Amino acid sequence: MLRTGGIVLGGSLLSGSATADDGDGTTLTLLSYNDIQTAAAEDEDFPRLVTLIEERRASADGPVVVVGGGDQVGPHALSPISQWRAPVDVLNEVGPDADVIGNHEFDYGFDAISDVTADSEFPWLATNLVTDDGEAFDGTESTQVVDRGGVRVGIIGLADEGATTGKTNIDFEAEGVTIEDFTETGPAEARRLREQEDVDVVVALAHTGVPDAEALAEADADDDIDVIVAGDDELRYPPETTSGSIVSEAEARANYLSEIELTVEGGEVTSWDGELIEVTDDIAKDPTASQIINDYRAEVSLDSVIAETETPLDATFSSNYHRETNYGNLITDAMRERTDADVAITNAGGIRSDAVYGPGEITGGDVFNTLPFPNTIVTLELTGAELVETLASQIVTLESETGQDFGEEVSQQVSGVRFEWVPHDDAEQLVRDVRVGGEALEADATYEVAVNNFIADGGSGYPLEDKPMIEDTDELLATSVVEYLRERDTIAPTVEGRMQRVDRDLPDAAVTVDGNGKVVEQFDTPDDVESVTGNTAAVWSPDGEHVDAEHVVFDEDDETLVVRADDGALAETVEDAEDGDEVPLDLYVEYESSEFDHVYFERSRLNADLAATVRRRGRSRACGAPGSH
Repeated sequence: MLRTGGIVLGGSLLSGSATADDGDGTTLTLLSYNDIQTAAAEDEDFPRLVTLIEERRASADGPVVVVGGGDQVGPHALSPISQWRAPVDVLNEVGPDADVIGNHEFDYGFDAISDVTADSEFPWLATNLVTDDGEAFDGTESTQVVDRGGVRVGIIGLADEGATTGKTNIDFEAEGVTIEDFTETGPAEARRLREQEDVDVVVALAHTGVPDAEALAEADADDDIDVIVAGDDELRYPPETTSGSIVSEAEARANYLSEIELTVEGGEVTSWDGELIEVTDDIAKDPTASQIINDYRAEVSLDSVIAETETPLDATFSSNYHRETNYGNLITDAMRERTDADVAITNAGGIRSDAVYGPGEITGGDVFNTLPFPNTIVTLELTGAELVETLASQIVTLESETGQDFGEEVSQQVSGVRFEWVPHDDAEQLVRDVRVGGEALEADATYEVAVNNFIADGGSGYPLEDKPMIEDTDELLATSVVEYLRERDTIAPTVEGRMQRVDRDLPDAAVTVDGNGKVVEQFDTPDDVESVTGNTAAVWSPDGEHVDAEHVVFDEDDETLVVRADDGALAETVEDAEDGDEVPLDLYVEYESSEFDHVYFERSRLNADLAATVRRRGRSRACGAPGSH
């Protein structure tokens, strides 16, 4: 247990260092990593991490324990051929003392866990995932006790429901496994290790994310857990003391190694020092690890160039969870073309690597790195009402717990459908103004919707598990995207306004579009508008074309907003409309709000629905504010 006495803990935010103990205790070094995932398929940071671990082992002033925080064996680009074997083969070279079962250890199914553990030369822990007799399930262990340099270290492995039922399609109850409350099982097992196993240090491997790791520390009333190695939310979280326990997370993808030096004296931790060490290109690659990875890569020619992109492809987590991305559009366009569906949807969590590719050459390995799961494309039949429910199931509101941590999220990417999402608990509809193929959605009509088989089975909370299946391609999603790119040779995907965030509404308005002059419209603004960012104002057509506003004026005293746009440019966005047609347009503009305190987005967003009457003959005045045209 961490005895602070007069010692000041958590000295610097960067290192989380504590004042070193001046006594004669043993210095135990704890090295940890987590969420290797896509790095397992690349001859880059993973082999460098192996070297760094060996270097820190060799330079340590005392015994060393190496542990993992889960999500090591997936997802990665080599999954289709090696499944868990590539990362496990490399980790066997590292020789960790223990790792914890995370949600991605279940990527290959529940039964495959015993194969993962059988191929591993180290134990996998699942302390709070127990069978009916209270034991760890097949292939896993409840705890691990390591005796190093006279210091006994007890290790437990914990996962929360978010990293089990929340992120897998495993029916744990049907498998005879109970997910115990980690905040109860963790402290109880730590106490048992101290009393019955006579350990000096307790380390909890918590595949829960940092907030839940901190909750674990708070629940550990007797301070029996000295260190909590977190995983799952992939944060860069240097060692820091919380409620008597040291919490650390080394981001993900072999980007960092967490190093914590514990001074152990008289059966307890008396002081500590720690930091995250970045894995840089200056660190040499471990040759054995590189050979393992490259041998697997050679089997599927992951280094072959398949296309060239003129725009950077955004596969970052933050972008794909929060908003439409050009890479999300490319993926879902490929899905819709492959299946000839009306709509395609993929979950943001299925797009991995957290990187940007291009401009330049794109390899097959790049695609498999971003789509590493063994998912196929499934076409379902949904009514319009079911499609709206499906899209709304992924909206994270700003006021929710997740929204307060990470900001409001749309959490998906789409093709063939356009909609507005209103990320607030008081919204009448989280998803509204839905259009499929440019036409307003009909609630009772049926639509063919292409998704990956993970979400077709109800993964990521999608309400799709009982919906009629039209087709399963039995082809990997990544393979479909590769073929889509090969057929095009050169691509330049853009963001097209498929998913529009809206915080507040302006009044509806009517305008006439005839291609001459200007269109000017004045609106009364909501009470929370403090200022408007004029260069964000744009008018969008149902087909995804948009025109930036020429001039925007907000009057704070009168609470009015005046927007002017070029009529000729607007006419080009509705060029297929006939004379006399009424076309729905949307105005969007960002603003500073006195009510909403955003976490991810810089500003709130206003929307006004514009009913535009098209005039193709002669000049006519817009039905807007005086002085239109």
